[in-house]
Amino acid sequence: GNKSQDSGIAEMEELPVPHNIKISNITCDSFKISWDMDSKSKDRITHYFIDLNKKENKNSNKFKHKDVPTKLVAKAVPLPMTVRGHWFLSPRTEYTVAVQTASKQVDGDYVVSEWSEIIEFCTADYSKVHLTQLLEKAEVIAGRMLKLSVFYRNQHKEYFDYMREHHGNAMQPSVKDNSGSHGSPISGKLEGIFFSCNTEFNTGKPPQDSPYGRYRFEIAAEKLFNPNTNLYFGDFYCMYTAYHYVILVIAPLGSPGDEFCKQRLPQLNIKDNKFLTCNEEDGVMVYHHAQDVILEVIYTDPVDLSLGTVAEITGHQLMSLSTANAKKDPSCKTCNISVGR
Repeated sequence: GNKSQDSGIAEMEELPVPHNIKISNITCDSFKISWDMDSKSKDRITHYFIDLNKKENKNSNKFKHKDVPTKLVAKAVPLPMTVRGHWFLSPRTEYTVAVQTASKQVDGDYVVSEWSEIIEFCTADYSKVHLTQLLEKAEVIAGRMLKLSVFYRNQHKEYFDYMREHHGNAMQPSVKDNSGSHGSPISGKLEGIFFSCNTEFNTGKPPQDSPYGRYRFEIAAEKLFNPNTNLYFGDFYCMYTAYHYVILVIAPLGSPGDEFCKQRLPQLNIKDNKFLTCNEEDGVMVYHHAQDVILEVIYTDPVDLSLGTVAEITGHQLMSLSTANAKKDPSCKTCNISVGR
């Protein structure tokens, strides 16, 4: 059989194949796409087929039959075309995309062009707008404020020994891991030192247990958090548990960490917010933290061990509470926003 008997469209000119694809205006859950194509037969195009895959499925196009409609059939609108909402695009994720042009026939079938080349792109992190939505959700459950007097950091003895020997007695900032929200702009980018500040309800003191090591560095709150520092909201998440975590960033004014956060994170008023406050009362600094979330505080500069004390804790090392590279529960209604995943 020759081609005209198989398909009935051999006598029609082939549709132009998209080439020179450009992706622009990338956000955490949308992008714009445009391409060039020959003007020949252009007026016959009624639709675009767009095939979008997470990058691990790189070869999926090879196995698609040329005329199987793919994931998105879009009306042929002027380019660039905005793509959003058709998929739940995840933030900070690599995708591949290919396009074909199509012409809808009277009988409802499509005639399609060859596939374009496959190109790759990566979606963006959450913007300040998205983080502000997360912040508002976190404020709802923060609970009443309790007093605190110290920040503390648990580690193994070897960690403190290493900082004494190799870093002149100062704990050094390190790059934040990938725990928390997948779209978080601080994961894998912001350098800082993690501190806790939660207190036990009955004693007002730090808990005796910790997942992060038997040695604890304790420092007076005012040495890290004061009117010479800025405070930023970094993330809100849970890990399939009843309790929620809020990440805050404390950055000395004008420091590299402060510059990084200014562009990417919502800033909080240090005297008046729902998570961690610093106020002067009768010449003394008074500190409060939210009772109903677990605060993880990142301080963006080195901290000299001589500013506080290191001692062994008496409680247990509760590994189950560790948040290292923990994945956020994507189904939790309390701490997810409607963009990305």
